[in-house]
Amino acid sequence: MIKGMKKIYLSLIILFLYAPIIVLVIFSFNESKNRNVWTGFSLKWYAELFRDRDILSALKYTFIIAIIAAVVSTLIGTLASIGMFRLKKFSFNLVKNVTYIPVLNPDIVTGISLMLLFVFLQFEMGFVTMLLSHITFCIPYVILSVLPKLKQTDISVYEAAQDLGATPMTALWKVVIPEIRPGIVTGFLLAFTLSVDDFVISYFTSGNGVENLSMVVFSMARKGINPTINALSTLLFVLVMSLLLVINKKNKESLF
Repeated sequence: MIKGMKKIYLSLIILFLYAPIIVLVIFSFNESKNRNVWTGFSLKWYAELFRDRDILSALKYTFIIAIIAAVVSTLIGTLASIGMFRLKKFSFNLVKNVTYIPVLNPDIVTGISLMLLFVFLQFEMGFVTMLLSHITFCIPYVILSVLPKLKQTDISVYEAAQDLGATPMTALWKVVIPEIRPGIVTGFLLAFTLSVDDFVISYFTSGNGVENLSMVVFSMARKGINPTINALSTLLFVLVMSLLLVINKKNKESLF
């Protein structure tokens, strides 16, 4: 009886969390532009999506910046985590606490700070400044994803590899990296997701002609959301869910 009630409560919680996404997906196939009335099934908004230059341009910038920022922040964050892990306890705690600051900071504080820095350095606002900003705020999340895996590794294995003739770089690549790979993958996916989702920091560090998807949606919200956004959001949701399913399947296969 108790187990049955727990399952019901869990189902209701999941339904509550995913109800907005379900409604969005359903209305992406609505023929009418009115989001309150269902007038029939149609793929019109998907066709409109691939004809909208503003959305396609924003989508291009969004994914280019997200991929580059995720790759660079994952590389820097992984190396920084390994370096931090070899520090003494006091230095490690000090650096880790400093790393937490950008995570706890409100996005608007980070965005304005980066904007003032770029203005002080006389950088022209645009693609480069937005990319540097995304790399900056993604690095701490990668570090916080990799550090727990480093704590689970046995450092003596790395030292044993060096005793057997491996160079420090070979031991790092062949021994340490495979051990912390799940943390690296998690950090990469987290950085990619945060970059795609970011609005506030992008808003303060972008320039003329450079907008990501969240900025375009924000602009549309002031004069009415175009239903093509529903179609785009549905495609992104399907893409993310597919990636999660593939990753979970590979993780399960690796365990057996």
